[in-house]
Amino acid sequence: MIINKRAFLAAAAAISMALPASWAVAQERLNVVATTGMIADAVTNIGGDLVEVQALMGAGVDPHAYRQTRTDIVALANADLVVWNGLYLEAQMEDFMVGLSEGGNVVAVAEAVPANLLLGSEDYEGRFDPHLWMNPNLWSRVVVNVRDALIDASPEGADAFNANAEAYLDQLRHLASYTNEVLSTVPVESRVVLSAHDAFNYFGNAFGFEVVGIQGISTESEAGLQRIGELVDMLVSRDIRAVFVETSVSDRNIQALIEGAAAEGHEVVIGGELFSDAMGEPGTYEGTYVGMIDHNATTISAALGGQSPEDGMLGLLN
Repeated sequence: MIINKRAFLAAAAAISMALPASWAVAQERLNVVATTGMIADAVTNIGGDLVEVQALMGAGVDPHAYRQTRTDIVALANADLVVWNGLYLEAQMEDFMVGLSEGGNVVAVAEAVPANLLLGSEDYEGRFDPHLWMNPNLWSRVVVNVRDALIDASPEGADAFNANAEAYLDQLRHLASYTNEVLSTVPVESRVVLSAHDAFNYFGNAFGFEVVGIQGISTESEAGLQRIGELVDMLVSRDIRAVFVETSVSDRNIQALIEGAAAEGHEVVIGGELFSDAMGEPGTYEGTYVGMIDHNATTISAALGGQSPEDGMLGLLN
């Protein structure tokens, strides 16, 4: 079948005129795929109307164990820009992402943070702890890397990206200040956060808390009976009465600790649910990076004897 070129162009023009203006705008946006919600939140805040953002991992998803699906592969291959954490956070995707970077615009935004600011990993020799978002000041450096990746991918949007990034970084400065203020009210002897895995080391380093994870930095590591027994002894001997569950990790080991302490006559309660490797549900306050960290700080402070507003930082702004 032979198609008349003039007729084809005329038909295409007619279809284009019939489409809504919003469709044309959407087609001009930078198509960005991010692995985690925290990175996607940064892209959304910096990119504004100039980007279309997709996060591969939603609420409650463990990035350490996540493997790309066929749908993910299509989205990643078609993206104008792919941003991922790196530092072996997306452990099961790392080989795929490295291969993808050889032929596309793919940026591991946490790996550009200076090594002297990173914490080591006990799970993997020669690697760093990837949970940088637990310290808002350190995460701000990742946000700057996200901004730079957007500018490299779409230089014409540089002015908007710079302005939006500065506004978002200002939010993070307020968040860091609030987090420090509310956590400083926790009695020094009570500043122990025991949770399912070692996701909170940057948090502890930034705000002066001892952090204890049942599992290591990766949720792929196993916690044996000896480890559970050692932690039960610690709870009893140090009179620790609150532990925390995580939204993206099974609470099985936490429940074993509580039961073990109870067998020793020591009552331990769940101090609250913390967001560790994933944010809350989309459309909620906790489904934003600021809301995630605000929730964690407020929950930890309240559970460990500190003073915090009932609605967290959000309550202070209303």
